[in-house]
Amino acid sequence: MSNEETVQNTLFNELDVSKEAIDDLKVLVNLLIKWNKTINLVGKSTIEDVWQRHVIDSAQIWQHRPIDLNIWLDIGSGGGFPGLVLAILAKHQAPNVKFYLIESDIRKCAFLKNVSRETYLNTKIIGDRIENVQNLQADVVSARALAPVDTLFDLSYKFLTDNAFCLFLKGKGCDKEVEKALDSWRFQSQKTKSISDDTGVILKVWNLERE
Repeated sequence: MSNEETVQNTLFNELDVSKEAIDDLKVLVNLLIKWNKTINLVGKSTIEDVWQRHVIDSAQIWQHRPIDLNIWLDIGSGGGFPGLVLAILAKHQAPNVKFYLIESDIRKCAFLKNVSRETYLNTKIIGDRIENVQNLQADVVSARALAPVDTLFDLSYKFLTDNAFCLFLKGKGCDKEVEKALDSWRFQSQKTKSISDDTGVILKVWNLERE
């Protein structure tokens, strides 16, 4: 069995991802490989392991979604991780959920829109800096490999509804970043070990308030 098949089995068995959703994820991956030759969507060294490094890493946070979910906001979406992956899973499990993806790079926005069209996703791609986006409220705000935790709080806070929470994919420096964020913020948090990276965690944050 190839590494790609092994990872797809993980999606199917551990994360309860349907065959139809995996077919859509294949469309995403194929377009990513094609576009990445001219646009730096993800590091070229990670392309060979794209299913483990990017798809599984993104897909695992879907199981942490709230029960009452209407709007999901992904900031700094880049090559669509985790935003596009999550929108694909939602298409097959919660099709009424609307995904907003904010990305300031217009070329990356073109890629996000292309994948959304090809896979018929319920997304809106916003081509602007996160700081400039106004009048948008979400039930969940997600980000991956974007910024330190305190900066993510600065970027996310204005988008959160009263019962909303953040889901951030973080690396081994997460504890120090959380400790630093306590200088300026009050919040509750929970870490879950990543299934795609031995040093990675999913950081869930709620009741976020400025000090």
